[in-house]
Amino acid sequence: MNPAAAARPIRVLVADDERLVRSGFTLLLDVEDDITVVAEATNGVEAVESARSARPDVVLMDIRMPRMDGIQATAQITRMRGLERVRILILTTYDTDANVFEALQAGASGFLLKDAGPAELLHAIRVVAAGEALLAPRITRRLISQFTARRTAAAAGQERLAVLTERERQVLALVGQGLNNDEIGGELFLSPATARTHVSRAMAKLGARDRAQLVVIAYQTGLVSPDP
Repeated sequence: MNPAAAARPIRVLVADDERLVRSGFTLLLDVEDDITVVAEATNGVEAVESARSARPDVVLMDIRMPRMDGIQATAQITRMRGLERVRILILTTYDTDANVFEALQAGASGFLLKDAGPAELLHAIRVVAAGEALLAPRITRRLISQFTARRTAAAAGQERLAVLTERERQVLALVGQGLNNDEIGGELFLSPATARTHVSRAMAKLGARDRAQLVVIAYQTGLVSPDP
């Protein structure tokens, strides 16, 4: 049994317009002791309505759906009062999908390829539910390089970062490189708790919803280079 099973199960909403995909995810997740599927949605409108009524911990959100796409649904859910703790995991077929980055900007906590294995999917849900970002640095770097970094002015980036202390900038740069709190602490000779405090302060000052948005900001402002 998973150690997390003693606590309340992670409540998951599956949003995908393909019935077989929804059924497959639901069958896989419901056999886990620490995860339960509380609702399914066939389009973005249903996803928003189900998130409001079911109050899941994690939404598995497909991008391409009828009526309302996953990006619009993500933006609505993340801005809805009472759903601040809902984490959204974007499902995509391609790791070079420009829409993935748009979804991260809209408030998604990470993304996962649809052909990911069962173990990878379960890990992703648990990571996102715990409040961490699920962003593979290599893929994230490529996405941002292709679709956003070229459009970001360095001067605007420096202005946005002006609210941070020098230590908070250092921490933000390491978050952008994909490091967790333990690794950040090791790099800067800080305790993990102190590193977590700096991350939280940077999030508050920059208006970031979670670590995923901190990663986006780190690249957008030029604090982390998008070059491989």
